[in-house]
Amino acid sequence: MTTPHEDPVLLSIGRLSEWTGVPVRTIRFWSDEGLVPSDRSGSGHRVYDAAAVARLDLVRTLRELGLGLDDVRAVLSRRRGVGEIAQAHVRALEIRIRELRAQRAVCVLLARTAAGSEPDERSVTLMNDLARLSAAERQNMIDEFVTEAFAGTDPAAPGAGIADGMRILPTELPEDPTPDQVSAWVELAELVRDPGFRARVREMAVAGAGTDGPEHADRQADPAAVAEHAGAALAAGVDPASAEAAAVLERIPGAAGLDAAARSRAADTVELFADRRVERYWALLGTLNGWPAREPAIPAFEWFAAALRAAPGAAPVGDGGQSSVQP
Repeated sequence: MTTPHEDPVLLSIGRLSEWTGVPVRTIRFWSDEGLVPSDRSGSGHRVYDAAAVARLDLVRTLRELGLGLDDVRAVLSRRRGVGEIAQAHVRALEIRIRELRAQRAVCVLLARTAAGSEPDERSVTLMNDLARLSAAERQNMIDEFVTEAFAGTDPAAPGAGIADGMRILPTELPEDPTPDQVSAWVELAELVRDPGFRARVREMAVAGAGTDGPEHADRQADPAAVAEHAGAALAAGVDPASAEAAAVLERIPGAAGLDAAARSRAADTVELFADRRVERYWALLGTLNGWPAREPAIPAFEWFAAALRAAPGAAPVGDGGQSSVQP
């Protein structure tokens, strides 16, 4: 049996469809668009020669690769090379693949969370929209938040480098993002959009870079010692107002030997420069960037502040419960 390329007889559109597997209506459409040349028989029906069959094969291949009709027409007219168009198509496919992977991760996340409670429509839309943001759009969201929080502060002030740390995002979500990474990005985006969180970070930034920054620095105890000793006391269930807690304070450099007033001022500093949501911000950045996970430090500092407040003659416990959070 000969192939259509070897058949010296002109093929009808039906016969060409049988040979190639391309539907008649598709061949007719491509012919009308000028992509596949055809002639007319004496009875007025479309007929195709070997050159038309070869052209049909090329058009089908280009279309199966996802090229639009305009690109196919440009290739056929030699206005653009196949390589040039293919490279542009590769870039478009890569973007689409990332979108599909992100959407897949969102669906997995929704399936996992739906076991507990049905997510509302806003959450579903937010997850999908945020997962599909470009790297530049994600970075712009974080940059706008950090710029607002640290606006007007001295970039040379102690701790000002935290602003740079808070901007660090991966240039792209991983090629195959996990549900945890999608969830982290969604939570991070919601956090930086929260007016209360933005105001809290701004308060910390201004206080840390202000004229009283050195005064606050003088009041800070050794963070490692706080994590070690206050953390151990918290784990052991030691009451911050107990005599045992007072003994723990004496083992922490920067807290030992303070009088009641100095302990109250130190507690003010602890409560000023810490917030569970700020620590959560760093944890979410860590999930996205693949940083090693850290145990939460804030509870130990909350215990530390409460113990400082409970010292004889100290001021009453305030509303906050915070400690210094480092990137």
